[in-house]
Amino acid sequence: MRKTSVYVCLLLATLWILAGCGKSKAEEPEGQSDSWQSIAGLWEGSIDIPNQPLLIIVKFEESKGTISIPIQGLTDYPLSSVNLTDTDLFFDMSIGGQKITFDGNVEKEKIAGTFKQNGKTFPFELSKKQEESIDEGDMVQMEVANGTMLGQLELPAGEGPFPLMIINAGSGPTDRDGNSLLMPGKNNSLKMIAEQLAAGGVASIRYDKRGIGNNAGLGGKEEDTAFKDFVDDAASWVQFAKKDNRFSKVGIIGHSEGSLVGMAAAQQAGADAYVSIAGAGRPIDQVMLEQLEAQLPANLLKESKDILEQLKQGKQVDTFSAELQNLFRQSVQPYMISWLQYDPARLLGELNIPVLIINGTTDIQVPVKDAELLHEAKKESKLLIIDGMNHVLKESSNDQAENMATYTNPDLPLAKGLIDGIAGFLKEAGIIQ
Repeated sequence: MRKTSVYVCLLLATLWILAGCGKSKAEEPEGQSDSWQSIAGLWEGSIDIPNQPLLIIVKFEESKGTISIPIQGLTDYPLSSVNLTDTDLFFDMSIGGQKITFDGNVEKEKIAGTFKQNGKTFPFELSKKQEESIDEGDMVQMEVANGTMLGQLELPAGEGPFPLMIINAGSGPTDRDGNSLLMPGKNNSLKMIAEQLAAGGVASIRYDKRGIGNNAGLGGKEEDTAFKDFVDDAASWVQFAKKDNRFSKVGIIGHSEGSLVGMAAAQQAGADAYVSIAGAGRPIDQVMLEQLEAQLPANLLKESKDILEQLKQGKQVDTFSAELQNLFRQSVQPYMISWLQYDPARLLGELNIPVLIINGTTDIQVPVKDAELLHEAKKESKLLIIDGMNHVLKESSNDQAENMATYTNPDLPLAKGLIDGIAGFLKEAGIIQ
């Protein structure tokens, strides 16, 4: 399987199969331990489903707890019971008529054991999550339709006003620092961009997407989520920054799927400049079909093409092969319908602001040809191809194992030429005075 296909699946895949499933039972430890302090707090980890680890976040408080599953839009869902006896921990939840259980053992800062749903079992592991130590002065907030959204402000030293860039993260549960919650480690690519821009006199706001991290509470049901929600959030940050006299010009940097979000938001909010990093140059149905060719037999590939064509016309699909359930489940179809309406090349061509398009030669998710398609759509844009830069903006070869290792190594610097390229563009565009 090509690695690129994994990321589309991670974005759209789900664990819960609610229809027609009976309840499962598990032995519950009897009696309770008084050592609640050993598990009190926030735990983060995953259920080890083959080829598709599912991130979970669990919070324990005395004899109760909640669970969050970012990719599902499930936030602080109450656990039915939590039982701790010495180091044996059992907790469960009921959802969609099913009883789902976690039976594990507590050892220092780790909880490991067996997850069980509908007769199927998978290992799970959680690690104690340390609270982030962010100075409140570095956080800004704005009101959105269903609550308050937080963002992290990176300010340069000295006196403003400063030019500011809104930084949009990529697909799935990717946080403001550029780290996927589905990966076991961090790369901190977007955090590094923000810090290095600040060192050069450019401020930035980066933010966890709704349903993730600081903005987990803004996540809703999967079937109620639309691509425009993310565009509106990015546009709102531009409008928010434009009202702040600490900032002179306001632009957008979009990475991966955040590239499409960013270009739509730049048009909607009237941003002063736009930077696309590792963004697709084609509508998502074309990207998906290219990826699915590497993993589906001919009959399922044709069925996928037919489904995508109907979704593109705004029609939901009621019946399809069981093998395509994760990809085209009905709860995700409204989001896909909204996503399929966006054509990145057309959107970029309509922007009347300075544009920089960046891609790396060793990006195994978004090839250079996508950057070239975007550049072709807006010929006056600047095109920067960085030799040896991969999708998480680090230097790597095309070797898949080496390339993927950079996704979880925060000690690696950004690829040479990336920050200089962005800074040079901002100066040429008049954003940096």
